[in-house]
Amino acid sequence: MGSVYRALDENLGVEVAVKENLFTTDEYARQFRLEAVILANLRHPNLPRVTDHFVIGEQGQYLIMDYIEGEDLRQRMERQGVISEEEAILIGAAMCDALEYLHTRKPSIIHRDVKPGNVKITPDGRIYLVDFGLAKIVKGSQATTTGARAMTPGYSPPEQYGTARTDARTDIYSLGATLYAALTGVIPEDGLARAMDNVELTPLRKRNPRVSRRLAAAIEKAMAVRPEDRFQSAAEFKEALLSSNVKTQRVEGEIVVTPPPPGGLPPESGAVDVPPPDKPITAQLIPLSRPASRPRRRKRMGIGCWVMIALGLLLLATGLLLAIFWPGEANPVRALLFPPPTPVPTQVVEPPTPTPLPVVTDEATPTPTLTPTRTPYPTATLTPTETLEPSATPLGGAYGQLAFASARNGLPQIFLMNSDGSGQVQITNMIDGACQPAWSPDGTQIVFISPCRDRQAPNSVYSDSRLYIMNANGSNVTPVLNSEPGDFDPAWSPDGTRIAFTSQRDGYPRIYLLDLRDNTVTPLTPENVTASQPAWSPQGDQVAYATIRYNASQIWAIHISGTAAQQLARSGTDYWDTAPLWSPDGQTIFYTQYQRSILTRGWMMSIRYENRNTEGRPLRNRDMAVNATISSDGEWLFFEALDDRGNVDIYRMRVTGSNYARLTNDPGLDFGPAWRPMP
Repeated sequence: MGSVYRALDENLGVEVAVKENLFTTDEYARQFRLEAVILANLRHPNLPRVTDHFVIGEQGQYLIMDYIEGEDLRQRMERQGVISEEEAILIGAAMCDALEYLHTRKPSIIHRDVKPGNVKITPDGRIYLVDFGLAKIVKGSQATTTGARAMTPGYSPPEQYGTARTDARTDIYSLGATLYAALTGVIPEDGLARAMDNVELTPLRKRNPRVSRRLAAAIEKAMAVRPEDRFQSAAEFKEALLSSNVKTQRVEGEIVVTPPPPGGLPPESGAVDVPPPDKPITAQLIPLSRPASRPRRRKRMGIGCWVMIALGLLLLATGLLLAIFWPGEANPVRALLFPPPTPVPTQVVEPPTPTPLPVVTDEATPTPTLTPTRTPYPTATLTPTETLEPSATPLGGAYGQLAFASARNGLPQIFLMNSDGSGQVQITNMIDGACQPAWSPDGTQIVFISPCRDRQAPNSVYSDSRLYIMNANGSNVTPVLNSEPGDFDPAWSPDGTRIAFTSQRDGYPRIYLLDLRDNTVTPLTPENVTASQPAWSPQGDQVAYATIRYNASQIWAIHISGTAAQQLARSGTDYWDTAPLWSPDGQTIFYTQYQRSILTRGWMMSIRYENRNTEGRPLRNRDMAVNATISSDGEWLFFEALDDRGNVDIYRMRVTGSNYARLTNDPGLDFGPAWRPMP
């Protein structure tokens, strides 16, 4: 959302940090200014100060704040590996002081991004909490947010992933996770995955037995999945930290730790913000050119040493030649070095029988054939002014039209446009916003969700949304029967009889099938397995989806009978795979991939169905491209991407990655494209 520069205040002759806002919409400008207001009114020894805020017309918006010299906790962990117990307690106590100060302001302030990269240690050992880009001010029951609602996997609690309320206990969880990583060198299991019972938190002492039981218990309590099971205040957490070690029980006054060494990290080194799970953080410091320190120069050998070595080699060679060419048939040296050839019998080697690629399934069930029965609900009534048959075949085939969501007029609403970006028109005006359009297979109706107040992060949930159906021109908006709060990600089946969708009606994201013939709702994915973003196969017999397993988002598919689940793409724990999409012929699955440490920039991947359960390939060298839809002719992908100013718009490219082009160019968010099919 922004860049930060180290700069010189020419009036005062002091170094400062300059933060530039890269999101230029009115809303982000307001939020950026609110960050300045938050920081400008803070006075605490563990927090930086903002000294100015200004806008340069046609150029940018800026904050001027204290420059905190030194290293952050992430760099300290990279430099020395796990930190000592006493140092972890002192850093945690200093952060508790800063958080308690924030949480007890009137109104209170929630940081919401506590992690090692945001804990700075100065050359004199003082500790600072920095980066308030995700902070929010809480006024009673109302919350004013700065920046985007985001999360850092491993450090963010479950409530930060969806629309649940974040409060002071959110920061306590993140601080506990930060200390866990500092003491073990491993990012803890993700909070959302723990809440879904997919994984359990590995006990801290299992990864570092040298940590005392009292400290481990305090950190693990701070990281409880349920907020009510955590420490209820930062002061309470600080008391538990200091009392866990006899050396820290009497700490008073300003807390300092061992300062970083002079020079800190080598300037040619890069540091990854969030390392992959179960890998030591020490492995994340990546030297880019020269080593951190110059190797010792070896002492040169004198001429006498070289003469002795040469004489020794000459004597050795002479003795070896004499041994080899000494006359006689029974020369053991010659027999050893040059043994007579041994005849080898001719052998016919049969080529190995190829082993079919294994498919991971929950249950081997034969795929039944689904008899299509088209019963749309409700019946669409199209206005005579709508042109359904273009005079020329448009790009992509069929109607050559897309539905998408846009926040250009405030809350997101659903728009239509042609496949070349022309003819953009708004078709919904829902009071709480609308998004996630999905077409019926004949292109006459759209199912969508409302409320929709923003574009969600990967695998996030819409906790209060419901499903609605409308005609292609936006008329006859009708709530879908049996839709409950927390229903989202709708996808219409190819035969038009069902809608697959994600719902939280069981308390966690799970995929359900709504049968439009009798309005019954049945679960599709297994119990206690998080699943979202359903995508039908063209044959209508399988549904692909994203699921969180082993602390990573993966792409799976399941038969519509709820059996024979199989993983489609394997990307490891360093990457998150989301938003699956089938090609019209069913032979290729496209999906969005994110680096696990950066869930804000993703790229398109593809994998052949015949090669499922292997690694996919990226399109366009991992250029930004997420949440795609595909044209009827299978030649074009339409997707979201960021421009160089951080604005989200709709783009298109061929499935090969070529012919990249931008379709929308509005300062508001344009997202969630859906290709309009034709019967």
